[in-house]
Amino acid sequence: MSSPAAPKILLAKPSVSPITGKFGRGNSDDDNASHRSRLPPVSSLNMLSDSWDFHIDRFLPFLTENTDFTVVGVIGPPGVGKSTILNAIYAFDGSSPGMLPPFSVQSDEIKAAAKHCTIGIEPRVSAERFILLDVQPVFSPSILAEIIRPDSSSSVPVLGSDSLSAELAHEIMCIQLGVLLASICHVLLVVSEGVHEDNMWHLMSTVDLLKHAIPDPSSPALSRLQISEIGPEMEFKDKLSEGNEYMATPIFVHSKLQDQDLSPKNILQLRKALAQYFESSSFTAGRNGSELVEPVSSVIPSKSSRNQHESYQLAMWKLRDQVLSSKSTSFSRPVSEREWLKNSAKIWEMVKNSPIIAEYSRALQSSGMFRR
Repeated sequence: MSSPAAPKILLAKPSVSPITGKFGRGNSDDDNASHRSRLPPVSSLNMLSDSWDFHIDRFLPFLTENTDFTVVGVIGPPGVGKSTILNAIYAFDGSSPGMLPPFSVQSDEIKAAAKHCTIGIEPRVSAERFILLDVQPVFSPSILAEIIRPDSSSSVPVLGSDSLSAELAHEIMCIQLGVLLASICHVLLVVSEGVHEDNMWHLMSTVDLLKHAIPDPSSPALSRLQISEIGPEMEFKDKLSEGNEYMATPIFVHSKLQDQDLSPKNILQLRKALAQYFESSSFTAGRNGSELVEPVSSVIPSKSSRNQHESYQLAMWKLRDQVLSSKSTSFSRPVSEREWLKNSAKIWEMVKNSPIIAEYSRALQSSGMFRR
């Protein structure tokens, strides 16, 4: 890694030789290539529509009955590098048959127009069977502008028939996305810009508070459940959900750091602040529910950084390696890729119909923080 040219392999094709451990994925390369060659040409596989409905039809043909896979999601505000980070993990190879193009990243034109790039949830599957979920930004002024009606109400029915102001609906949308990703992912990248932005910490703390009675995608009871059976009055009961509820393993990524933020002292202070903020949350609970673990974090310098401490390319490479080798929490039982997707759609309906999130919405509305 000492050579300046080394980080350029970041987006290169992953090794095609057999890989052991976390990187080995049951199917051979020939099997994967054969499967991809039969896939339909699709430019977008968006799983979440403008009407806030979950769709699986586009993405389902790209998934198999393989049970050895890892789901990596990303959440964060606009322009912090979410799609770029996922592209580093995806490692797009144009010569691979049927491999979908990389995630779209924010262009100068999009930035100048103050627009967001990703809409809904855009998925990809890497050669190592990592399912990557690129998610529309949270706390996005452009999304708020899109959903607001002339009377200031929301055009998106985020809580069923409840009519909400656009500002409150936008807040609930952010929470719902966080709860969904914490429920269906193995690893969740929580991306913020700089070291002084704690909005994402607060959002994830709220997600931890409100993610209640939501099963993981491997739940047998969930597999037997029909989407039409899910409603606000439904109380989900599953023996596998008793005790500690499933929560994706978060990696808190702070991007676009300046040179003065990258000193060992400042990085240590950031990690201490992160550990203190989440000391009583599910994110610091060990796998057996008793031991405490420090939240995982990562820092990425600004591209314009003078590289006094670490280059942008090297930091991205280290984050990619961190994700690919992550010892994340497992679902309660083995589940196939296709079953994971089908059950994720049911979990989304449970999130939208969550009485706890609905009660939280009413509390926010009563607080006077949001217009009626």
